[in-house]
Amino acid sequence: MPGQIEDYALIGDLQSAALVGRDGSIDWLCLPRFDSGACFAALLGDEDNGHWRVSPATGGACTRRSYRGDTLVLDTFWETDTGTVMVTDFMPQRDRAPDVVRIVEGVSGSVEMRSEIRLRFDYGNITPWMRRADDHRIAIAGPDAVWFRSEPRVTTYGKDFCTYADFHVAQGERVAFVLTWHPSHEKRPRLIDPYRSLAQSLDGWETWSAQCSYDGPWRDAVMRSLITLKALTYAPSGGIVAAATTSLPEEIGGVRNWDYRFCWLRDATLTLNALLSSGYLEEAVAWRDWLLRAVAGDPADLQIMYGLAGERRLPEYEVPWLSGYEGSAPVRVGNAAVKQLQLDVYGEVLDSLFFSRSQGIPPQEHAWRIQAALLDFLESRWREPDEGLWEVRGQRRHFVHSKVMAWVAADRALRTLERFPHLDGDTARWKAMRDTVHPEVCRRGYDPDRNTFTQYYGSTGLDAATLLIPQVGFLPASDPRVIGTVEAVRRELGYGGLVRRYTPDHVDGVPGSEGAFLACSFWLADALWATGRREDARELFERLLSLRNDVGLLSEEWDPVARRQLGNFPQAFSHVGLVNTALALSRADGTP
Repeated sequence: MPGQIEDYALIGDLQSAALVGRDGSIDWLCLPRFDSGACFAALLGDEDNGHWRVSPATGGACTRRSYRGDTLVLDTFWETDTGTVMVTDFMPQRDRAPDVVRIVEGVSGSVEMRSEIRLRFDYGNITPWMRRADDHRIAIAGPDAVWFRSEPRVTTYGKDFCTYADFHVAQGERVAFVLTWHPSHEKRPRLIDPYRSLAQSLDGWETWSAQCSYDGPWRDAVMRSLITLKALTYAPSGGIVAAATTSLPEEIGGVRNWDYRFCWLRDATLTLNALLSSGYLEEAVAWRDWLLRAVAGDPADLQIMYGLAGERRLPEYEVPWLSGYEGSAPVRVGNAAVKQLQLDVYGEVLDSLFFSRSQGIPPQEHAWRIQAALLDFLESRWREPDEGLWEVRGQRRHFVHSKVMAWVAADRALRTLERFPHLDGDTARWKAMRDTVHPEVCRRGYDPDRNTFTQYYGSTGLDAATLLIPQVGFLPASDPRVIGTVEAVRRELGYGGLVRRYTPDHVDGVPGSEGAFLACSFWLADALWATGRREDARELFERLLSLRNDVGLLSEEWDPVARRQLGNFPQAFSHVGLVNTALALSRADGTP
């Protein structure tokens, strides 16, 4: 049975990632990309759906674990009656083929160890044919092939479609296991030296982490979040996936289980801010360039999300042979929300491109033409209802956040023309749009009796996305309507000291409930700080930091009752929120 969501740590190679449990089991791994079929899928089923455990033969959870400094190299320790052993897990940044390396090292005494690997391709559905060749185990089924070896050689044996290795390590001894995937029709890739790869991985991550310009009071938390964002980056394209997993539930036993292994436009501006403000210009440029490639084309075809390389077709289907995390079914692959109308994404795109240009990222020649075309399209459509930021699968509404972001789109285009007057644009029409949207939102999206903006026109429900109103410049933080909205969200959406995304009245068209949304809780901390509630903001931020697991990772949501993480993991949106809130609070304190 898989552990709790917070029991997992992340390793990756900037093209895919694996989740490693406290018991030494890799229960989730998709190869060769984040969105490929999983060859270890025990996370969403059981061990028969694929896993790889390396641990003392007696089993059990580790004594302690941590990443090695500011890297993505994981060290896990077990202290047993006979000695102490360390397992080091990492995925080297690949040359051509992806590798998973697990190095077992004796720290003291002598420990009997076991490696137990069940390969199951296609999300735990296909048992491969396993054979021996040149001291390797080779698993093949359809398009997938995996080579499994050890250095020095350890005897392996098969039983019940599982490959075992029993061995022991004494103090100072090391045994490395390497799993390598490649397309089954190609020759075996070049073998890597696992020990040299470890040294190179440590050096690569330490060099990257040293670029971080943030040196405030929460540096460790910020650095771990930035490393996590880097780990969720698909290096060939620069796209950043929302999470490494699919179908980890927002409610244990419920149906709110979605595939997050894609790139969302809504993350664009907040992610750019986190990267640029922390000193990571190269990553910000790569994300900006991915964004421009993804949105190029007919503005009417703009999607809310895309594949890792900008793919548009992300068909959603269910995987019936997986029982779901703790029985939370169905397990879904793909995401049908890709076809939704979410008008806020136009504002997100124009805001992010304005921000990147204003921060000195050299603009691409065609970028402004794309922006102008997007705004021209939005000018003709912003009055329509949509599915909104939270991807409701119910009735379309006039969501307040969508309208605010339509205003942002027009505002950023006009500000771009002011700063860069050599660019062409329909200033009069865009200004008319901006001047029309703003009073309409203040009239139709605001409840004067409760002094708060609402979720959609005519609604009594609230939406935590309205906390972004001062952040995007729609109204100043000192405006009484902003202050009232912050207090109303805190009061009516509050859940265990954090906040939910919106009033739980099933406007989203999906049964069940969910936990407190971590990104929204970071937004609340930002809003409290901006409106002068400094101590409350700091206390909330510290509370959020305390919800990270033992290696500093956050999922999408938190269950204050069961006191556990919920949703896909680790979640980029949560870690972006952490970085941006730390930066905001630190800047106010005078920290660079």
